Amino acid sequence: MFDTLWVWIGFNLFVLAMLAIDLGVFHREAHEVSLREAAIWSVVWIALALLFNAGLYVFWDQIMPGSSLSASDAGLAFLTGYLIEKALSVDNIFVFVLIFSYFAVPAKYQHRVLFWGILGALIMRGTMILAGAALIKQFHWIIWIFGAFLIFTGIRMARSQDEQVEPEKNPVVQMFRRFVPISDRYDGQKFLTRQNGVLMATPLLFVLVMVETTDLIFAVDSIPAIFAVTQEPFIVYTSNVFAILGLRALYFILAGVVHLFHYLKLGLSVVLVFVGVKMLLPDLSAALIGISWKIPTGISLGVVATIIAVSIIASLVRARTVTAGEHVTSS
Repeated sequence: MFDTLWVWIGFNLFVLAMLAIDLGVFHREAHEVSLREAAIWSVVWIALALLFNAGLYVFWDQIMPGSSLSASDAGLAFLTGYLIEKALSVDNIFVFVLIFSYFAVPAKYQHRVLFWGILGALIMRGTMILAGAALIKQFHWIIWIFGAFLIFTGIRMARSQDEQVEPEKNPVVQMFRRFVPISDRYDGQKFLTRQNGVLMATPLLFVLVMVETTDLIFAVDSIPAIFAVTQEPFIVYTSNVFAILGLRALYFILAGVVHLFHYLKLGLSVVLVFVGVKMLLPDLSAALIGISWKIPTGISLGVVATIIAVSIIASLVRARTVTAGEHVTSS
């Protein structure tokens, strides 16, 4: 780890620089993010992720000397992990839409909430990834817990597709409301304000707490999913970071149409079950037949991509069918 510390520092400095440019240059003034702007930023983040992926293929042996992964395996693992995280991040968007609607957050302030929410998410996820990697290295049986948890989560997700978010029942939100005075109105894009000389949190800070706790819950599901692909901390961390960095732009693209993806949540649940099985399979097959059988990363990438593509296509076909049916009925 200490031999590659410069790589970790360099990557995080790059991320911080990009975030500074995003907030300090392009979003200095609060404004409603247009579909065009969101699409451009989404393309930028995806292009940067793919460029980074290509760099892993070329420079992996130089930046991570002594790694058990070959350059091709590292590149493929990053792409698979990035795709899984990107897909699972759509589930965040479902919840973010509900939270912003519930608290009537003005459109021009939503980017600010997501920006700081994602910055906090990067810190939390980085800590969880390093802790998870250390635990797996010390205690191999943690793999069994992660795998079983992913399968359980996938089944639970499939059975609760219509579950609604109830912010007031969130224990962190309840604790925040109990100990922090909250103003009854927004004060521009400020998180703190003064009313009658008293420093208070604005509803915008309250929403930020909701976004942070929601992401923490999703991270508990998604981070073990990447460990099913690879246990190389740098690959797990960077693929997670790039997926999260593109989340804001993806939100503004999908917020208005996310309700059309009826089968996507079901597809994501199948992905979680699949990666859970992938995680358990080597030890399970070794115990049952004496041979440790692993699902190759390339096959995993193909399976995950196929599941997501099928769920999206099925959702769009259903949406078109429903729309056509409503048109016939109205006629």
